Amino acid sequence: MTPIHAIRRRCFTALTSEYSYLCTRTLSTSASAARNADSSKTAALQPRKIDPRWLTMTKRRLGRCMMFGLKPTQVQEAGKILQQITRDWRELIAGSEGYLTDATRRGLFRQSVAWGEMDTMGMYKRHVNNVTYVRYAETGRVYMTRNFATHIDPAHKKEWMNIVGNTGIGIILRSIKIDYKFPMKYPDEVTVYHKVAHDPSSPHSHKDAFHLQAVIISEAKQRPAARVHEDLVIYDYRRGKKADMPPFMLEQFKSTWELQEKAKKFWQQRILDIEARVRTLEMESWDREDAVEDTGSAKK
Repeated sequence: MTPIHAIRRRCFTALTSEYSYLCTRTLSTSASAARNADSSKTAALQPRKIDPRWLTMTKRRLGRCMMFGLKPTQVQEAGKILQQITRDWRELIAGSEGYLTDATRRGLFRQSVAWGEMDTMGMYKRHVNNVTYVRYAETGRVYMTRNFATHIDPAHKKEWMNIVGNTGIGIILRSIKIDYKFPMKYPDEVTVYHKVAHDPSSPHSHKDAFHLQAVIISEAKQRPAARVHEDLVIYDYRRGKKADMPPFMLEQFKSTWELQEKAKKFWQQRILDIEARVRTLEMESWDREDAVEDTGSAKK
């Protein structure tokens, strides 16, 4: 019969074989998933996004390491990891998907959920009304436009501000799709980030339309509550018809796309770095042959 520690080692070997191409993926990162993985199927695994509960699982993994006892230097390392994910959790979650999270780019930031935004269907089944997520996305999109006008491209401030009006060249929402991940409840706060969904330089891009994606994050749960896909059309209100995207807008979208790609690679690498550090602590604590759980005062 194969010892359990040998099975763990083989599973980890299979997991680490994927690291060479993980600049295009982020890990599911559950330690139990790593142990239960079938090494014979590793080659068939496909790149995937970070697990929505990655932060929670990482904290639990560190907690388990501490339960089996850590040396002072290892405790210090665990503390540094916790400090990093506490400080950078929005960037690790959203930045790793290409969302730009700095103050000059974000839409809504820690906006309080109002009691009146919840449905009234049962005292214990209240949750934020589905339509409210559309409003969060809409407000975030308007703030994105204002950010271009105020912080990013002030040379075209007037043109950007007109985008959200109906006096000249503007944008019209043609369709919106929302994937609800879990029901938010009061009290909570929401943060909304938008990003350009496709490369504006691509020959497949439309001259008179573009797509945005948004993520609506629950601050209480520290994970996405909803994901949004918006299909927008450039519209000339004076002529009453669609129009080509203005050059100033196209140039800013191209620049934004490049920054998104850089952010994605940067924060995906940060996740891999954290993964490696957590895994090292696991192998030095509970996932070793002579591991014994530290039961504290109950220990005889």
